[in-house]
Amino acid sequence: MSKIAGINLKVSSSPHIHSGETTTKIMWTVFFCLLPSGFMSIYIFGLSTLWIILSAILGAVATEWCCCTVQKKALTVSDGSAVLTGLLVAYNVPPQSPLWLAFLGSFVAILFGKIVFGGLGFNIFNPALIGRVFLMASFPVLMTRWPAPLNVDAVTAPTPLAIFKDGFSQNNMLSAGEMINFSYRDLFLGFRGGCIGEACVLALILGAAFLIYKKYISWHTPLSYITTVAVFAWVFAGEGFFNGDFLMHILSGGLIMGAFYMATDYVTGPITKKGQLIFGIGCGIITGIIRLWGGYPEGVSYSILIMNAATPLIDRFVVPKRFGNM
Repeated sequence: MSKIAGINLKVSSSPHIHSGETTTKIMWTVFFCLLPSGFMSIYIFGLSTLWIILSAILGAVATEWCCCTVQKKALTVSDGSAVLTGLLVAYNVPPQSPLWLAFLGSFVAILFGKIVFGGLGFNIFNPALIGRVFLMASFPVLMTRWPAPLNVDAVTAPTPLAIFKDGFSQNNMLSAGEMINFSYRDLFLGFRGGCIGEACVLALILGAAFLIYKKYISWHTPLSYITTVAVFAWVFAGEGFFNGDFLMHILSGGLIMGAFYMATDYVTGPITKKGQLIFGIGCGIITGIIRLWGGYPEGVSYSILIMNAATPLIDRFVVPKRFGNM
């Protein structure tokens, strides 16, 4: 505290200007922006989807509460980060999955993707994706069992990526049930096989548009990510996977959800705009490589996690000007 011309001045460390936004507000806003996609999945795949979502959220909240209690730390459940992680884990499992599968995925996401690193703000990798890849490695059959939408006369409906990669690439004959819902309209609205959260692209884009409008996320990572996947699909059209149809690549799988809601994570992504562009391009290239030549038809989760590991390197070499814009 100092006194100049009769005015008391209090000197404190930065930041000196506050926007009024808080971590809690941002987390809950992202959560509510994701809910329309969940509602559409419930409509498309049935009420069982709701119980999966609730089970995953319960697993995340319970794990965080127990960890805070054991560590004798202040409870952080109310900040919304655990609830959001649980929702994202649920969105990364197939509809009609066992409830314990979603609960276990959230347990792993919170404990090994967040708590072991020191809590929110210290984690290296996206916690929800840690939960997803754990479930994929441990229970591959359950994680690749795709029920058909309720309006389709079929028991199962493999994802477009799985069918075109494993079916057409091997010249296999596809059943009538497997050939359903491959118009752009159905892919955009979610009437096809897939994970809970990736089904309705329209709902995801509406929520993402609001987050960009509120400046909670930037367009740099999602646009560079999606564009890179599209260009990659077009350049390597000769491989036969979707015959270079980049719209099919964009609308299929978890690209939209991953690009807008996971690759934009504050903690695990670059802090500069240029770094975010590099991050998105890297995610797009890795996703394209896995989709076209890998043994797994989808590459979004793995690409984001790999680029999460590269984030410190990106931030180190992409430094903003001292007095310029980032």
